[in-house]
Amino acid sequence: MSEPFLSSDDYDERAHQLYNEAQYDQAIEVLRAGLGIYPHAVELHVGMGYARLAREEYMWARRAFEEAAGLDPDHEDALAGLGEVLLKFGDRAGAVACFERILALGFRDDQDLMLQIGRALFREVVLDQARRFFELAVTAHPDSAEAAACVGYAAHRLTDEGGALHWLRRALDLDTTHGEARIYLANLLYDRGEYEAALFHLERTDPEDHFDGLAIWRLIELKKSVYRLSDDDPELVPWQQRLNDLVSDAAPDDLLLAEIEAMGPDGQVRDPRQLELFGTLLTELQGMRTRPGPGGGGSHAALSAVHRVSTLAGVTYVGTWEEIVRQMKDDAGEWAGGSLEQYMAATAQRGRKQTGVAIPATDPESFLRGSADAGLLRILH
Repeated sequence: MSEPFLSSDDYDERAHQLYNEAQYDQAIEVLRAGLGIYPHAVELHVGMGYARLAREEYMWARRAFEEAAGLDPDHEDALAGLGEVLLKFGDRAGAVACFERILALGFRDDQDLMLQIGRALFREVVLDQARRFFELAVTAHPDSAEAAACVGYAAHRLTDEGGALHWLRRALDLDTTHGEARIYLANLLYDRGEYEAALFHLERTDPEDHFDGLAIWRLIELKKSVYRLSDDDPELVPWQQRLNDLVSDAAPDDLLLAEIEAMGPDGQVRDPRQLELFGTLLTELQGMRTRPGPGGGGSHAALSAVHRVSTLAGVTYVGTWEEIVRQMKDDAGEWAGGSLEQYMAATAQRGRKQTGVAIPATDPESFLRGSADAGLLRILH
């Protein structure tokens, strides 16, 4: 029996299904076959772009999205994909131009598209623009718990703690089962010293809701403290098991870095309650890892924008390049009230006097890499 005739939509649908099953190689083969017959099918080029993105083949993804945009300059999915690829290449202006074009075409009421763009910006730490697109989503869809939660995540990253609390609570008002928002809110409350409120929310999560061990550790410690539970209490068993599962799934490099971060300057392990590990969660949210596939489905684990830097004194900082420098500035008492630029310039000048190596102070990443080259700190990740 001969192979039935397939339309370009048939190829697109097959590839979409494979993408949703994370079978990216097979999806690409289907798309390649479809493009061999329908070289001008925009949807197939868009699908190819997202499949390449899922495999982190950014040059190929860019080519696919550019071909799609060349065939249809106003195709919103092609523009969104191209913008995401441009972010990977550091072309923020080009990416934002793509996203602005989508708004000009009248898609600001498309919740999925606004969240997709916001997540792409969030992953690359373009936080002001990320919050803007999340707010567009929540304005058009005020009853969306996911949109409200995303505004909360971005607000917290932008140091708007009041806004973060408001939007995370709003998300939970809209959907009491939104585990990610509840865990994030619990961690935020814990860091504020509001332990009873943190426990209130953590107790309303299930072990399977957690993809990071920090909140589980905090829940166990709070339960032991408040309810006077022993380490082997049956109530703690499922949480300890989930914690063990997360540790066993972690890569060896991640475990080594965790040990380094937990080590104080004196070689002693810090109290985990004193670790500023919450920052590592901020760009590793499950929701922020997901990327819509061709036609809006599928997911993909994105690269994290979190870095780890250790000083010669053994102090480890975690966060984006800018967040790390800001933490270093705040720890230097005399610069607590100064600007980031002033701190970098003064520290770079002092470092040059000490080492004879010129340290750039134009931006946080160059400053940290230059300091590492001068032997003043180590970049761990």
